[in-house]
Amino acid sequence: MSEVVYFEDVSVGDTIHFGPLSVSREEIIAFAAEYDPQPFHLSDEEAAATHFGSLSASGWQSTALFMKMFVAEMQKVQGRQEASLGAIGVDELRWLRPVRPGDTLRGMSEVIETKASRNRPEMGVVRTRVTMINQNDEPVMTMKPIALFRTRPA
Repeated sequence: MSEVVYFEDVSVGDTIHFGPLSVSREEIIAFAAEYDPQPFHLSDEEAAATHFGSLSASGWQSTALFMKMFVAEMQKVQGRQEASLGAIGVDELRWLRPVRPGDTLRGMSEVIETKASRNRPEMGVVRTRVTMINQNDEPVMTMKPIALFRTRPA
């Protein structure tokens, strides 16, 4: 059994690679129909008449796909996810390229800052830089999540 990875075990420069995950046309349309029903996410014809040129995934779907891949990677190592207390936000979220049907996504998360909480000694703040790329090694999304981690019990 692996040990829990607490806030004190996380260091600047630590990286986690995640993916790959392929995105289908049907998944793009289903997500858009439920959460972002804009014509260029739902119809090839409507998308062709925009700057996208063809059907593309919602940026919110790209963000959700990151979460799916990242959590799956965290769960591969027992103890890695147990101290996670969720997130308090995301800075600098950017959708750099459209995600298209058939794209295969993967990426990396790198710790860029750790800070013990002054008011809540049972937790610390971990900021990361995430880059998600497609099968052509083109960045499709970047962001800086701000996560909370449980500190090691006294």
